[in-house]
Amino acid sequence: MPHSGILGLGLHVPEKRLTNSDLEKMVDTSDAWIVERTGIRERRIVSDHMASSDLGEHAARQAIEDAGLKPEDIDLIVLSTITPDMLFPATACFLQTKLGAFNAAAFDVSAACSGFVYALTVADSFIRAGRSRNALVVGTEVLSKFTDYQDRRSCILFGDGAGAVVLGQTGGRREILYTHLGADGRGAVHMMLPGGGSKHPASPDTLAARLHYMKINGREVFEFAVKKMRDLIADAMEKCSLRAADVALVVPHQVNYRIIESACKKIEVGLDRVYLNIDRYGNTSSASVPIALCEAVRDGRLKPGDVVILVAFGAGLTWGSAVIRW
Repeated sequence: MPHSGILGLGLHVPEKRLTNSDLEKMVDTSDAWIVERTGIRERRIVSDHMASSDLGEHAARQAIEDAGLKPEDIDLIVLSTITPDMLFPATACFLQTKLGAFNAAAFDVSAACSGFVYALTVADSFIRAGRSRNALVVGTEVLSKFTDYQDRRSCILFGDGAGAVVLGQTGGRREILYTHLGADGRGAVHMMLPGGGSKHPASPDTLAARLHYMKINGREVFEFAVKKMRDLIADAMEKCSLRAADVALVVPHQVNYRIIESACKKIEVGLDRVYLNIDRYGNTSSASVPIALCEAVRDGRLKPGDVVILVAFGAGLTWGSAVIRW
């Protein structure tokens, strides 16, 4: 089977910054409290008229150009989001129209913060099966529109952004060596957006109960994420016969600095080989990993032949990893 690799990358974040100082004026919190517990100093926020497909378009165009392709060369669009433009049709279809990529099949994946790795795995499978030649994978989120800015525990966490990659046959460069996906629905209660679906359709009661905002059980999520990040890295190294010294970089979902720090204390890959940008963007869910990967490449953190491990975990509960030889 042909192997897939990354042909191009792109990212986009809104210009508007919501700093910790801004949040101090909105809820009972402080810059010091937020930084100490999360590592976040600011996050990016979309304007009122912007939707997930708008952010995704900017990132996608960069990735397509970086790959040396045109939108009509794309034959598959897999878009990950938990903040779709609408319940239906798929946000991928809105993105396809914005790009003019009308030779592509297009659909969404919903796996929360693990979504980009899920979408990457789907696109990689299509290419390996000979069903796609050039696949666009996008993670895009406007979490600010679903954040409860009356909840001091959760409103400090989330930001908006989009990241994208184009996959294709690369002749061994930037090649995806291994992917792993998993889920445990018993933990679904720990992170959710209860309102707006068929279980709790929009009504005066759901609006009054603030069910259309994200709900999070922080302690349970913290413990899950620390263990899962450690397990995912260990599994990736075992399956690809890697030693700690072989791993040039780990790009994790930017969930919380303390979670990443705690996980790194129990693995042989130290924080110096973990790419972090959570201080600037906060948690951007499925956009987190592709934004961080794109920045890592632009910052010169990867050179040909390096091994990078992507790890993500989130609502569902879901998790996923990917090993790429740059």
